[in-house]
Amino acid sequence: MSGVTRYVTSQEVDQDTVVVWYAPLVKRIAYHLLARLPPSVQVDDLIQAGMIGLLESSRNYDPSQQASFETYAGIRIRGAMLDEIRRNDWAPRSVHRKARQIASAIHMVEVRTGRDARDMEVAEMLAIPLEEYHRILQDASGYRLLSREDMAIGDDGDFPDLPDTEAGPLEQLEDSLFRTALADAISRLPEREQQVMSLYYDDELNLREIGAILGVSESRVSQIHSQAMLRLRTRLHDWTRKT
Repeated sequence: MSGVTRYVTSQEVDQDTVVVWYAPLVKRIAYHLLARLPPSVQVDDLIQAGMIGLLESSRNYDPSQQASFETYAGIRIRGAMLDEIRRNDWAPRSVHRKARQIASAIHMVEVRTGRDARDMEVAEMLAIPLEEYHRILQDASGYRLLSREDMAIGDDGDFPDLPDTEAGPLEQLEDSLFRTALADAISRLPEREQQVMSLYYDDELNLREIGAILGVSESRVSQIHSQAMLRLRTRLHDWTRKT
């Protein structure tokens, strides 16, 4: 049994020790997030929020949930950082408005055609040049951090968290159903968007590294990522309205 496991099950290790052990994890997550955020976001603020998330993880971790402490803590640390970002939202209202317009246009094109909406089709639906559509995607990419709430009401957020250990059976079931719906929606994205999502979230590569793998520019990866996020928002909108 590891020291961390002993800590979370019997409180043998104090929180100062947990902070020492997992400070590198907090910093790694902070810098990974920082790579896709505007310059106005300070890494020290992310780290401070992440440390709070780490301490909360050490108090709330339940080994019976069948997730390792590092996995559980990583999710909570990242969630705490994203909460800090939401509280200090820097995105102009125009960015949110244009992102919602794009999401709506994607939905209308896909309902009409019965297939994935293409860039040109979305731009035509919005009555704007393709170059302007790509510019809007580029602008939105620095602000979009998808969440369950984001897909429902359009605020900034992130992918759904693990259910709280104190959540009731209904809340945990709803979270499980949403994760299933999200995974299915991702699997139905266009191939290039699936690749970007996998490399970004599963492999934790930055946009420049993904661009090198796919043979496109960093800005193009950013556009693809932003479009994938907005496409997911439209495809999960009906589901989130029910919850």
